[in-house]
Amino acid sequence: MRSLKLGLLALILASSGLRAQTIDSLARQVRESERAFAATMAARDLRTFGTFVSDEALFFGQAGVLRGREAVVAGWTRFFQSAAAPFSWDPATVEVLDSGTLALSSGPVRDPSGRQVGTFNSIWRRESDGRWRVVFDKGCPPCDCLQAP
Repeated sequence: MRSLKLGLLALILASSGLRAQTIDSLARQVRESERAFAATMAARDLRTFGTFVSDEALFFGQAGVLRGREAVVAGWTRFFQSAAAPFSWDPATVEVLDSGTLALSSGPVRDPSGRQVGTFNSIWRRESDGRWRVVFDKGCPPCDCLQAP
């Protein structure tokens, strides 16, 4: 009986470690996706930018909500028109649900001189093809909300 209890305890500890590895791996995937998404702005590549946006995405902006990939790409076209990117972003925080289906990424938005001018907040969803895509995106003024509790 004691060996059965020890075996069950070992299985529980191993599975919780495995779950943590999986969540860490998924968080790395989201962080890499966010950085690749941001790189499309630096590269001035609107077409590839669109591949990171879910078909049913909602992007919140000053002019209202952009609904769906086509509207997001159309609404963001103005940010890709000049030779230099008007801003950049990089994830400071990435968290993934235990289900591995949704993730939050958040971090500073910087102007071309590197000064923080905002904070982005994006919700990513792992879609049926296995790729992570943004389903919700909303920026806000700079904040210290990126610090760990």
